[in-house]
Amino acid sequence: MGAWQPLPDDLPSEVRHFVEQLRLLKDRTGLSLVALGARTAYSKSSWQRYLNATQPPPRQAVAALCRVAGLADIEAERFAVRWEVAVHAWPRPPAPAPAHAGGPTGGAAPDAYEDDPTLPWWDARDNAPEPRWSPTRLLTVAGVIAVALLLSVLIGALALT
Repeated sequence: MGAWQPLPDDLPSEVRHFVEQLRLLKDRTGLSLVALGARTAYSKSSWQRYLNATQPPPRQAVAALCRVAGLADIEAERFAVRWEVAVHAWPRPPAPAPAHAGGPTGGAAPDAYEDDPTLPWWDARDNAPEPRWSPTRLLTVAGVIAVALLLSVLIGALALT
């Protein structure tokens, strides 16, 4: 793995295997972390956290790396399965102290990591809100305007005669 820093010794084997595979895939791209960040919409520092096992990557980041690495669909699906297994085994951060115990936030740690809602712009287009004007409504308005213009031309022509 070359210049990668060693993974923590207490890392679960599922997480270790996933991160090692992710590192190999990243190395296969030949991209620096900065270039990878530019191609995947996840920053260099995010990729450092993911590839050093300090934070689980969001599912979309793994999919973006698979896309950049040119993996076939079946290989990308295998990475998605590895991600699922690793995320369930990933060590959880310590739970915040309850509010009544002097902690500022209270509440419990989440049961599972959630996907980062950040999507690259090319994927976010599919989730764009529907336009206020439907195509049918636009055609209706255009038709009314055309009829109004035609009537005004006819009335103007009759007024001149």
